[in-house]
Amino acid sequence: MTRTARRTRRNLQVTGAGVAALLALSACSSSDDSSSTKADSSASASASDKLSGTMTVFAAASLKESFTALGKEFEKAHPGTKVTFSFGGSDSLAASITGGAPADVFASASPKTMKIVTDAGDAFGTPATFVRNQLEIATLPGNPDKITSLKDLTKSSLKVVLCDKEVPCGAAAQKALDASKLKLTPVSYEQDVKAALTKVELKEADAAVVYKTDVHAAGDKVEGVEFPESADAINDYPIVQLKDTKNADAAKAFIALVQSAEGQKVLTEAGFLKP
Repeated sequence: MTRTARRTRRNLQVTGAGVAALLALSACSSSDDSSSTKADSSASASASDKLSGTMTVFAAASLKESFTALGKEFEKAHPGTKVTFSFGGSDSLAASITGGAPADVFASASPKTMKIVTDAGDAFGTPATFVRNQLEIATLPGNPDKITSLKDLTKSSLKVVLCDKEVPCGAAAQKALDASKLKLTPVSYEQDVKAALTKVELKEADAAVVYKTDVHAAGDKVEGVEFPESADAINDYPIVQLKDTKNADAAKAFIALVQSAEGQKVLTEAGFLKP
């Protein structure tokens, strides 16, 4: 083979290697672009699934401390969201919902008050019980009247307050009294459990029949007295997404948080019983 022929062959080899390298680089570039496109697409999908906006929760007054804490956790886990609450007597909240008040989630202190909403067709899906609650007697700090039983509340010398009979805590108290065959005439019936407890905290009443969770939340402002009849009047707390929600994804996520191990921990630490 002549020198010219060898040189020509070497040039062809070099050229072929160059073309192969360019093809390989092109393939890599194409693969990288494809991966980049997929990554961008995935990021875009993730961003579109991100929760945002305001969500309104109507919840029983006894859930105030626990749900406020969970609301803060929810906002922290989902930047761009805001949870607003309306706490009160479950019957009043149910009436507001059926009357057209805008809300995304309803958490009631009894199946009876939840039924007002479901019967009106304002619930989306089936309500789920997420906690239970039991009654307790709240007395003045130190229990100066030496109250030890439900029967003690019938003494004419005591000023006792109850929740209104239409409110779950009032209905439960009446159920416990009926089971004990006791008659009690309170100095007032209050619109929700927090209002009943406040009467004792302000020393406007000697005692009130409220939930254990409310006694727990009040700290040293009151003293709690357990009574066995409360076991016959334990309330289930159901929660549901509302049909006319404006933020369905956030509503579902909040309910999931309430039912999660994290949510249940917050609730049980507040004194609620597991469902």
